[in-house]
Amino acid sequence: MTHHPEQKGFTVWFTGLSGAGKSTIAEMLYHEFQARGMKTEILDGDVVRQNLSKGLGFSKQDRDTNILRIGFVAELLTRNGVATICCPISPYKETRDHVRAQIGAFVEVYVHATIDELSRNRDPKGLYKKALAGEITGFTGVDDPYEVPEHPELMLDTMVETPEESLQRTLTRLKELGYLEDDEVMVEGDRQHSGMTDLRLTETGDVAKGR
Repeated sequence: MTHHPEQKGFTVWFTGLSGAGKSTIAEMLYHEFQARGMKTEILDGDVVRQNLSKGLGFSKQDRDTNILRIGFVAELLTRNGVATICCPISPYKETRDHVRAQIGAFVEVYVHATIDELSRNRDPKGLYKKALAGEITGFTGVDDPYEVPEHPELMLDTMVETPEESLQRTLTRLKELGYLEDDEVMVEGDRQHSGMTDLRLTETGDVAKGR
């Protein structure tokens, strides 16, 4: 009988501004883990808010509470051998550091895009434009702080990288850190929506193109 060693859990924590590309890369990574036969789950910031954190607002305390809840669930999953993918904005360094210490096997991935890029090209609901005009307050990156990670395991610049290039760099880093045996992209073309993020769906149930 062939012995398959137990899968060791870990958490990949994507952080960055709204629209930077966190959920897009998270979805792609989820399918890569599945293609390798790994147990995997996604904890998306907006989806968790609708369920586990329903009723929370956007004060610093409520944002921290949401992140700590995501971190608590991620730690449980990681401890039980799940490759866990988290993609909340998670704007505050202290809270991210707390979650890192709690989980242990933690890979922080900073997904970078500027406010100018996001407001010009990735603002389908017009929220950045409203925030910049003062019509919305407490918007992360505009009048509410986003604290850039100082020493993430990986930084992805989605203004110069395609989603496929960002995915490849993520797989390569996970291999370097010992979490994956190989960094080959195994899933090409359209990907069935996981149902765990707020990305747009096509009529066939695939992830819509674009970030």
